[in-house]
Amino acid sequence: MKQYETQKIRNIGLLGHGGQGKTTLAEAMLYTSGAIDRMGRIEDGNTITDFDAEEQKRGFSISAALAPVEWKDHKINVIDVPGYFDMVGEVAGPMRVIEGAVIVLGAAAGLDVGAEKAWGNCEAYSVARLFFVNQLDRENVSYSRVLDELKAKYGSGVVPIAWPILDGGFKGYVDILGGKAYLFEGKAVKETAIPDDLADTISEIRDGITEAAAGSDEELMEKFFEEGTLTGEEIIKGLREGVANGTVVPVLCGSALENKGTAALLDTLIGFIPSPGETTPARGVVPGTDKEVTRSAQDDQPLSAFVFKTVADPFVGRLSFIKVMSGTLAAGAAAENVAAGKNEKINHVYTMVGKRQLELDALRAGDIGALSKINANTGDTLCDPADKIQYPPVAFPEPCISFAVMAAKQGEEDKVFSGLARLQEEDPSFTIRKSAETGDTLLSGQGELHLTIITSKLMNKFRTQAVLTDPKIPYRETIRKTVNAQGRHKKQTGGHGQFGDVWIEFSPIVDGSADFEFVDRVVGGVVPRQYIPAVEKGLRECITRGVLAGYPVVNLRCALYDGSYHPVDSSEMAFKIAAHLAFKKGCADASPALLEPIDRVAVLVPDESMGDVIGDLNRRRGRIMGMNPKPGGLQEVLAEVPEAEMFKYATDLRSMTQARGSFTMTLERYEEVPPNIAQKVIEKAKKDLEEEE
Repeated sequence: MKQYETQKIRNIGLLGHGGQGKTTLAEAMLYTSGAIDRMGRIEDGNTITDFDAEEQKRGFSISAALAPVEWKDHKINVIDVPGYFDMVGEVAGPMRVIEGAVIVLGAAAGLDVGAEKAWGNCEAYSVARLFFVNQLDRENVSYSRVLDELKAKYGSGVVPIAWPILDGGFKGYVDILGGKAYLFEGKAVKETAIPDDLADTISEIRDGITEAAAGSDEELMEKFFEEGTLTGEEIIKGLREGVANGTVVPVLCGSALENKGTAALLDTLIGFIPSPGETTPARGVVPGTDKEVTRSAQDDQPLSAFVFKTVADPFVGRLSFIKVMSGTLAAGAAAENVAAGKNEKINHVYTMVGKRQLELDALRAGDIGALSKINANTGDTLCDPADKIQYPPVAFPEPCISFAVMAAKQGEEDKVFSGLARLQEEDPSFTIRKSAETGDTLLSGQGELHLTIITSKLMNKFRTQAVLTDPKIPYRETIRKTVNAQGRHKKQTGGHGQFGDVWIEFSPIVDGSADFEFVDRVVGGVVPRQYIPAVEKGLRECITRGVLAGYPVVNLRCALYDGSYHPVDSSEMAFKIAAHLAFKKGCADASPALLEPIDRVAVLVPDESMGDVIGDLNRRRGRIMGMNPKPGGLQEVLAEVPEAEMFKYATDLRSMTQARGSFTMTLERYEEVPPNIAQKVIEKAKKDLEEEE
């Protein structure tokens, strides 16, 4: 593959809901351009961009994949982005490096939540976009209905530039800008006149296109008001400006499966989507400072490149997907990774066609490719050591669901966790952490499917198996009244015996100002000074396992006020054991209670889902604290909910809101567990302890 000048490059993301044909469209684009000689099928597991074993098994995209398409002396870097919401972490990186997006819709399904989220991402990252209404080969399709939905949601800037000819099937399309119709004849396309029954519709649409083009440029707007029309060249110019600034969104039609409409889409991409050099310069900072600097996608600028994706392979090693933000990146060049503070020798430069590496001499400004065996992570910046810049890292979504993870086979713990660490390099949207509260190692991600796929990848890539289980809830124990308890330890073994005797007052710290407090009230030397620290140490050991269910004890004040000793048999160990005995008896008599974590939950939902979400939170023992209206027809529901009721909430919320809802959760405080629930927790904890023993 040859090098392309920046103005001949287009960086495109295929976005949209899962199952609407993005991967098949990528396949059709490659086939139409001559990059492949036959189209693969998802059902057969032989598509270019779904090459991972897990993708082939499941029949949908899991990772973003690159597929460059050469078309009419242009290079279109197509990134096939997963549409399933658990794979949302694979969206953030590509959105940072594309100038345009094709939002793929099903002609039968219409505007769906995946398309809405894709639009939101394009807005957030200032990416030009167009809609491709796919699957017109299916039954019960309606192009006009889909258009009405898009216009109702996004306004008059949504303009169709192609119209399908549906006559007992998808027979062809009208190129509205060119004023011509095309019929499909096998693999060929035949030019023909616009059908009479579509003439009025096309004329009306062309008027709307002219208005949209005029609205994107002041000079064109003045001419349109004066003359009432624009030339074909002026319409194209206006549309191109409108697409670049997001005020105009073209709509095309086709069938990726039957490879119909693909060539028209490719023409539109090179004709309307801006090249990397036509967009706003990339902003970064001088490393180690807040001083802002910019780079334009020009070959004569200092070298800088952004790592937007990492692939960890146990055999090939690390592969870093990069976009050259400025300058030219050639094989043999030296670049500094400013995050690591290390220089990297660029031995090989590739473009990727799915998993296939095509070696290049260099990548010019604005181009996308891959580097092998460099020490870089997703979000890192590579730059000229003499003229440094650091771009902002990729913002990945916070995990919303957690499982406890462990090795399936004893002795493979290191293998499992080192494998997970390697997988985290290529997917930073999941985290691994050790819970100090419960001792669980928690694997947290974007959904149950996401975490299941991670464990499957662990098996496929690193030949080791992990098991996911429900995480333990970090309960606490406390006491509700004040009691006095004696701990007396006396043991005679023939020589020196053991003797320690303490009286301790156990009382709750009602204001919650401290988890544990030890008070020394001993007078008259009834407990010698050298043994008092041993009593405190014994109590601190005890509070890690309460008397009810073995959970840590909090809000406890222990006051040592009396006791006795033996001048020969007393020792620190004897008094520590005495403290243990006093704790066990005292806490058991002090009306012990189980506490549970209460989380503050903020749920962002569409208006129409409010009733379902509030009802569901109430069923989870939640308390609704308030509601705040948010832009875009959304509502924020604030609630306090027991953490034990929030497990798998991410999955349930997605189901209730058709994946439009989201939430955040933070620990607010601990509260006493209702007696009926507490009894079940205590019984289970005791059973688990018996099994451990």
